[in-house]
Amino acid sequence: MKVFMVGGTGLIGSEAAKELIARGHQVTSIALPPLPKGAVLPKEMKLEFGNYLEMSDEALLELMKGAEGFVFAAGIDERVEGAPPIYELFKKYNIDPLKRLLELAKKAGIKHSVICGSYFSHFAKIWPKLELTKHHPYIRSRIDQEKMALSFASDDFDVAVLELPYIFGTQPGRKPVWVFLVEMIKNMKKNTYYPKGGTTMVTVKQTAEGIAGALEKNKGANAYPFGYYNMEWTEFLGIVHKAMGYDNTRKVITIPSFLVTMSGKKIDKQRKKENIEGGLKMSKFTALQTAKLFIVPSEGAHFLGVKSDDIEKAINDSVLLSLTILKNKEKDIVDMKGE
Repeated sequence: MKVFMVGGTGLIGSEAAKELIARGHQVTSIALPPLPKGAVLPKEMKLEFGNYLEMSDEALLELMKGAEGFVFAAGIDERVEGAPPIYELFKKYNIDPLKRLLELAKKAGIKHSVICGSYFSHFAKIWPKLELTKHHPYIRSRIDQEKMALSFASDDFDVAVLELPYIFGTQPGRKPVWVFLVEMIKNMKKNTYYPKGGTTMVTVKQTAEGIAGALEKNKGANAYPFGYYNMEWTEFLGIVHKAMGYDNTRKVITIPSFLVTMSGKKIDKQRKKENIEGGLKMSKFTALQTAKLFIVPSEGAHFLGVKSDDIEKAINDSVLLSLTILKNKEKDIVDMKGE
């Protein structure tokens, strides 16, 4: 299968390209420069540099020519801040361009498409009482993106959305999302203070397997809750502590939920003062932040052919790269949220 991918130089996209090529598929990708310094990309991937947001339909159709598969591994995440209403920014980068690309993909004769989404969509659907789409522009945008994408499915056009959780793994030259956590822990004197709850997680290799599996197996319109390893924050932070070189005397102290909410209100107040808005309204995020956001492999990953992997090594690698970046204060680093 010839696959056209948007975002093939990112952490997820490059690993997906590697997996697809290993399975005998051909991959053509378009991505924004610069390449992450030191990043190793599959030499068999045909790479075109450019901004798909600015390219003509004709140019994009030319890149899609002969392709049977399409992968969207691009966009911005919940950490982006901007002038209100921030939803419009998520719409600009995550929804509108994907709608255009799916229209062109169908026109080009592509048969299978996979979109990298967010596991917040899964929890917004199964926990309606939390009203996540009402309070959080990013989660609303991900639900809207998912609905739009799935609406394109037809008898000859399959659409899969992978509702991705936290992903561990590294790419040289690209800043892990966990730099903020490592820095926060370093700034705490004796113990680590964190909310209760936990999350599901996967490695980047497992994510690549899921993307390839969705291209090969998905039929019709489906959103796949994507998770494999479930950890409470205390267990996860224990692994992080070990990677950071702390001994067993450093403890994880669980913060009461009301203090988490108070901290969130402070962030919201500061944002309002600066006339900016975030993808998540932090004063309303406590219920989700302190929940066990668990997804078992049978809900999606197993069907897509995802195998077990070394999650502790992936966490360790992410922490070690974060420490290196903080120590060296490297400036030549591509931020993950720009994928």
